[in-house]
Amino acid sequence: MLFRTQSAAVYGIDADLVDIEVDLTPARGEADTPASVTIVGLPDAAVRESRERIRAAINNSAFFFPFHKTTINLAPADVRKEGASFDLPIALGILGANGDLGEREHLTDALSAGELSLDGRVRAIKGALPIAIRARDAGIKFLLLPEENATEAAVVAGVDVYPVTDLRAAVELIAALRCDVAQNRPAPLKVDPALLLAPAGRSGVDFREVRGQQSAKRALEVASAGAHNILLIGPPGSGKTMLAKRLPTILPPLEFEAALELTKIHSVAGLTGRAGLVTERPFRSPHHTISDAGLIGGGAMPRPGEVSLAHHGVLFLDELPEFDRSVLEVLRQPLEDQKVTISRAAMSLTFPASFMLAAAMNPCPCGFWNDPTRECRCTPLQIQRYVGRISGPLLDRIDIHVDVPAVRFKELSNESAPVESSEEIRARVIAARGRQLARFAGEGIFANAQMTPRHLRLCCRLDAESERLLESAMTRLGLSARAYDRILKVSRTIADLDAADEIRPTHVAEAVGYRSLDRTYWT
Repeated sequence: MLFRTQSAAVYGIDADLVDIEVDLTPARGEADTPASVTIVGLPDAAVRESRERIRAAINNSAFFFPFHKTTINLAPADVRKEGASFDLPIALGILGANGDLGEREHLTDALSAGELSLDGRVRAIKGALPIAIRARDAGIKFLLLPEENATEAAVVAGVDVYPVTDLRAAVELIAALRCDVAQNRPAPLKVDPALLLAPAGRSGVDFREVRGQQSAKRALEVASAGAHNILLIGPPGSGKTMLAKRLPTILPPLEFEAALELTKIHSVAGLTGRAGLVTERPFRSPHHTISDAGLIGGGAMPRPGEVSLAHHGVLFLDELPEFDRSVLEVLRQPLEDQKVTISRAAMSLTFPASFMLAAAMNPCPCGFWNDPTRECRCTPLQIQRYVGRISGPLLDRIDIHVDVPAVRFKELSNESAPVESSEEIRARVIAARGRQLARFAGEGIFANAQMTPRHLRLCCRLDAESERLLESAMTRLGLSARAYDRILKVSRTIADLDAADEIRPTHVAEAVGYRSLDRTYWT
């Protein structure tokens, strides 16, 4: 007796359909009891262990586990299957083959996924959003998912999502969906993406809370307006981390397609929960002990790393020189390509990684080099070794280097001084991004930081005075050709903030000021 159900397996941030075929062969006597269950189709340990979970869940849900030799095939058989999300479709396949689902026709118009508890409850899974997108693309009508994942999947239009709490509820739901009268079928879960994107749950931090540091705030505004990478350099306690944590509050709000792509990544990592759509730009701050696989992603079945979890948001690396040099070097390609490709023997997967890099560091091992209030006891050699942990090519990929000096007492205690809020800064950032979107319409570029050499020639033309200023800076600071491009991009962003069509010398001068902490600065 054969019965077919459908599920899906997540690979990277996409999903592929998996046909689950359940065959019940009558037992041949006492030697075959209790019934044996064999799972084929390259299952991993979690899938093989599902036999005992499914047996207990069926029996504890007031159904009867068949005393037959049960063979379960997960097709296609040459692709590895992992995770516990196949529990629910396998259990439904066994019940269907045993006649507990009523009609004998295969359950191929519905796709299900979920982990089963021993008492029959359906637990949450990872990758519900990619599964919903794949089901829609395959023309599947119904999608049965755990209650915790239903909101996340319901943002996908074109497929009816039904939350299930336990195995018995899933069986009853299937019987109701097979009703000939459409009006008698249960209503699917409906979600309005516009409501999910409403700014109700914005971060509780604000730039209004930061006293002083006007130059650093300006640099963060420029970085946000052009999606530039930024490095904050200053002594301990100067507010580098405080400033960086407020960076997402001045970035433009996420659009629906960007939120959907970000939610796919977080769904695969199991970070969405009941909220459904990820509506806020992420802020990821890994510890400096992280490995290169944790930062970039990896594993036998590759999973996204911190650079992908920070997609459309901010990746903050505090105490930058304390990171292992090999870990920092793997950032060079994602910073250029906005994606990460992880190759394994079985497959090669690509994860998006379009993020803003924000980093912070002390100027020397003790942290007080060039501080007028504290004496630095580090030798020049110690300072060079400390800063030398960051390679020149990586520094070249950071557009803005800004000094964050210690805040003076008068700035901290002055309550009457006007301080801009994040919303005021964000308004200027959104206006500058709007000019960039109009400039690069139809070219797949959303910010100045993504400009190619062709765009630099077209959009970053300099007058004679600006060229002389830039030439002098290149010679004096010993900057590379890549740094030259970065200065042009930052100059274009500053001009956009000023609503200027052409780059003026003042814009170039400010952009060069953001490169004054380049490697030659430390020597």
